Amino acid sequence: MTQDTIKLLRECDAGVEMGIAAIDDVLDYAHAEALRGFLTDSRQKHKELKEEIGQMLDACDDDGKSPNPIVKGMSWMKTNVKLAMNESDSVIADLITDGCNMGVKSLNRYLNQYEAADEKSKEITKRLIDLEEKLAIDIRRFL
Repeated sequence: MTQDTIKLLRECDAGVEMGIAAIDDVLDYAHAEALRGFLTDSRQKHKELKEEIGQMLDACDDDGKSPNPIVKGMSWMKTNVKLAMNESDSVIADLITDGCNMGVKSLNRYLNQYEAADEKSKEITKRLIDLEEKLAIDIRRFL
C-alpha cells in the first residue's frame, strides 16, 4: 500500500473513533426514542467501519491512529458542559451535528490531500463521509 493509503486510513480510523466516542457521550441523555435509534444505528455502522479500517491497517502492519487526546478531551468537556446546563434532545442534536460537520470537512480535506491513496481506502472514506452526513440529516428535526 502507498503511504497516502495508509495515511488516509489512519485519519479515517481516528475520525471513526471520534464519532463513536461522541455518540457514546450523548446517548444516555437522549429522550426521544427516534433520536436514540438514529444514534444507536449510526454508532453500530461506525463500529463496523472501524473494524473494516482496522483490518486494512493490520494488513499493512499499522496500528492506526487514535484521535488527538486534546481534541477528544475538548469535545468531551464541551459536551458535558452543554448537557449539564440543558439535557435536551436539541442540545444533543446540535452537538452531534457540529461533530458530523467537522468530520465531513476533515475527511474531504484528507481525500484531497492523499489523492494517491488506493480506491478502496477512498471508498471507505466516502462511506464514512456519507454516514456522517446521513446522521446530521436524520437528527435535524431535533435541533
